[in-house]
Amino acid sequence: MIKAGFDNDKYIKMQSEHILERISGFGKLYLEFGGKLFDDHHASRVLPGFAPDSKIRMLMQLKDQAEIIIVVSAEAIEQNKVHAAVGLTYDMDALRLIDAFTDIGLYVGSVVITHYKGQPAADKFINRLGNLGVRVFRHYPIPGYPSNAKLIVSEEGYGKNDYIETKRSLVVVTAPGPGSGKMATCLSQLYHDNKRGIKSGYAKFETFPVWNLPLNHPVNIAYEAATVDLNDVNMIDPFHLEAYGVTTVNYNRDVEIFPVLKLIFTEIYGECPYQSPTDMGVNMAGYCIFDDDAVRDAAKKEIVRRYYSTLCKRANGSAKDDEVYKMELLMNKVGVSTADRPVVKAALDKARDTNGPAVAIELPDGQLVTGKTSLLLGASASALLNALKVLGGINDELHLIPPVVIEPLSRLKTQELGGHNPRLHADEVLIALAISATTNPAAALAMKQVDKLRGCEAHSTVMVTAVDSGIYRKLGLNLTQEPVYQSKKLFHR
Repeated sequence: MIKAGFDNDKYIKMQSEHILERISGFGKLYLEFGGKLFDDHHASRVLPGFAPDSKIRMLMQLKDQAEIIIVVSAEAIEQNKVHAAVGLTYDMDALRLIDAFTDIGLYVGSVVITHYKGQPAADKFINRLGNLGVRVFRHYPIPGYPSNAKLIVSEEGYGKNDYIETKRSLVVVTAPGPGSGKMATCLSQLYHDNKRGIKSGYAKFETFPVWNLPLNHPVNIAYEAATVDLNDVNMIDPFHLEAYGVTTVNYNRDVEIFPVLKLIFTEIYGECPYQSPTDMGVNMAGYCIFDDDAVRDAAKKEIVRRYYSTLCKRANGSAKDDEVYKMELLMNKVGVSTADRPVVKAALDKARDTNGPAVAIELPDGQLVTGKTSLLLGASASALLNALKVLGGINDELHLIPPVVIEPLSRLKTQELGGHNPRLHADEVLIALAISATTNPAAALAMKQVDKLRGCEAHSTVMVTAVDSGIYRKLGLNLTQEPVYQSKKLFHR
């Protein structure tokens, strides 16, 4: 059972009050939202008790004065970069975000394509947005960014960017993932607003790193693990230390950009209202941890999960060796290894015993359940069924889904639909189970256990299909995978 260590109600109250206070200091405020607004699952994993939608709850209180800008990097679009938490490429996730914001009554003003250099994939996405009636603006790379401040704060720097026309006093700038250019978008707007005689300010709502936790606290190390592809590095904020004599934690990109921000504010107001990158932030998360041991333990587990994710990315060519080496260093720094993840050994033992791919699931009470690959079921599907049986106290000998149901589905997949794999995936098994539940009391009981899987750990001895990983993600299972393909074929779905 996951032990809570974070007070979410206190967080929402403190955070809302602090953001409102910051808004009152400017006529127009560009508020950079780091992390995820709707589904900050990283925060919920490393701060047990944090609700994934906490930020959106706060924003809803300000919806009448707020508009949203969604920032997408043209480089991420060109690289077909995937937001792992939702299994979508950044461009598709941007469309998902627009729909999600609109559905709850929040106004999305525009989309900004940053790092734009005429990339064909970015142009295609821009055209698609235009056809959908979404306003699109382009921001361009600046040579020497972020060190060449004089060029950046000029007509050849921010001046070349499209000016984003906004209507409301609070402009929330968010993105599908890190490294999209949210801060640069805000600073560019400050430059353009100043030219137009508009008084505007900037603040940053970034949950990680937590500025008032120690530099090497596992929660902050877990942030480095989550952004290993960006090569983010946590560091002591030198500006804050010099100004106040207080040690706080920030990360390299914010520290590097601070002189630029200070220069922009100085040109606008004659002075900079912030003495440090830490001053820019409005994060209250550190004040809401009530059990540091529980939070440390959760963050260490996340670091191991991120290590496996990086291994799999390297296997499919989307991560480099250096990223794996850094992950190993981060694990060593907090004193964890893959041996600290019980599902790993359970899955590997099952695979050895059955001579085939296997999956293990750790239930809320710590019990380990495994699933093997059979003629009719994949290991991911088998492990799900076995876990639901244990959670429901159902006899392992009972068939939740009779073979007479599974076999026709397998034939349909291979014969009528032309597939090569007769085994049922996790989604197909859940559908079959739901149908069986209408006549089978045991299946009905198993279906009632599905919600209990949320937050459970899982491990596969091979890289599973996108379908299986997507189902595990939707069920709330924290799945890790060995960086091994199930077959030696060159093409893998």
